[in-house]
Amino acid sequence: MTIIASPDAPAADRAHPTTPERTRRRVRWSGEVGRSAVALAAILALWELLARTALEGTNLIAPPTGIVDAIGDNWELYLRATRTTLWEAARGFLWGNSAAVVLATIVAVWPWSERTVLRVSLVVFCLPLVALGPLLRVVFGTGDGPQVTLAALAVFYTTLVPLLVGLRAMPQSWADLVASYGRGRLTALATVRARAAIPYLFAGLQVAAPASFLGALVGEFTGAERGMGLLIINATRGLRTNELWAVATVSALVSMAVYVVVGVIGRRLSVGDAALLLAPPPSGRPAGPLRWLLRTSIETIVTVAVVFAMWVGLMAWFDLDSYFAKRPGDVWDYLVTVPNAAANRDEILDALSSTAQVAIPGYLLGLALGAGFAICFDLSGTIRRTVTPFAIALRCVPIVAIAPLLVQAFGRGTVGTTMSVAIMTFFPTLVACSYGLRQAPGQVLDFYAVFETGKVRTLVSAQVPAMVPAFFSAARIAVPATVLAATVAEWLATGTGMGHLMALTASNSRYATLWSCVVVITVIAAMAYAVVAVVERWVLARVAPEQLSW
Repeated sequence: MTIIASPDAPAADRAHPTTPERTRRRVRWSGEVGRSAVALAAILALWELLARTALEGTNLIAPPTGIVDAIGDNWELYLRATRTTLWEAARGFLWGNSAAVVLATIVAVWPWSERTVLRVSLVVFCLPLVALGPLLRVVFGTGDGPQVTLAALAVFYTTLVPLLVGLRAMPQSWADLVASYGRGRLTALATVRARAAIPYLFAGLQVAAPASFLGALVGEFTGAERGMGLLIINATRGLRTNELWAVATVSALVSMAVYVVVGVIGRRLSVGDAALLLAPPPSGRPAGPLRWLLRTSIETIVTVAVVFAMWVGLMAWFDLDSYFAKRPGDVWDYLVTVPNAAANRDEILDALSSTAQVAIPGYLLGLALGAGFAICFDLSGTIRRTVTPFAIALRCVPIVAIAPLLVQAFGRGTVGTTMSVAIMTFFPTLVACSYGLRQAPGQVLDFYAVFETGKVRTLVSAQVPAMVPAFFSAARIAVPATVLAATVAEWLATGTGMGHLMALTASNSRYATLWSCVVVITVIAAMAYAVVAVVERWVLARVAPEQLSW
């Protein structure tokens, strides 16, 4: 049996702490905050020392004092640019997350649509922003359409996946209870599932906050007339390290502020500790291999048909010129039927191989670091308070700003790009796993506390199993994020791989090659996602069976 939490049960009764106990808690909390402040000050002092001595003149790290001076000297410019980018990101955040909520609601009411909705959404989310930016710039011109569109595309899937995990966090017995009163799926959605999904929804929104800012920045890189992206371009080209770090710092602070606000709202809306329920494993015979193969084939055909219909339909709707807006037939001809199709395929496959060499290690490293730090944060409040600001800042600093610095620090080989990928994968995993660790039912934790079980044993036995669904939702989200990080780093810094090839073909108006790259990398990302989903189902069948059905 699997222990899960009911979303609407009352919080467990706990005795109110006495005055001496509250005093001890305040003293202990003050001590931990003090130690965290000292550690933070030490890190900043070491940063300043390294920037002023060993790394001076390398154009790699700006000292904290230099960053503050650059912000002070250009405050009005940064303020105007921040307002522009923030407004673009906010609209993309709104549209993207609204789409995620609508799609999740459709799946919750009509579960048979889940696989098709997820697969089509995945295809859209896997579209590389590096390639979409120039194409959207052609469509929208010099306005902010590309920025808003890319911001929306960057966030909707990061919210959709954890939201579906939360909506499924209800045992079948509760669905049967709602049905016994003659109510349908809409009632179950409104009364139970929606409340269970609140922590997962806000976990997705917290990840989406910096992602929307990044999407807007990538859009600005494609030819915007103002915004933080333009400042990053100018500072990078001029090797003005202090200004580059200042722009990155302002961007990080804005994203961190939104991240904190979303987290506070999520905690305010949380339904509190949940009571204990038992969810039996799913009954019935599993589908045989032939039935599974038939179902998968039909779903794949439906997904491909929907994607092709959207592709052709949007081209016709906007009446786009076939010179730059290639249709499925154009891509097929380029890769299969034209006389030099073999050379075209070899060019793309060589670039894809280079990208895979950095994307796969970075993906695995980011997942391991995210889950590991989430566990460390749960075990030690001092580590959490010391490292969390840097972890948030690391994710909130736009990858378009730090990718060139990482490549400069670690070289143009695989290490620098791998670190860029790991950073993009690390933060969503950290956030999701931190939320997942807190989903262990309060009664289970109280049971371990009664027997004075240590924190490590409680963590391994109770909290880590509760974290597994959240971890795999992050692992799925991280697949497209890995593609984004790898292609952005290749685009801006390394001059290799799919990112470089897409940027080069866009600048040279080789649109057939560009669209073919988009199709190939999207298909590869979808296949990688499918592999993660298979592993997820195998694990969840053993530790969280309620996640496998509605």
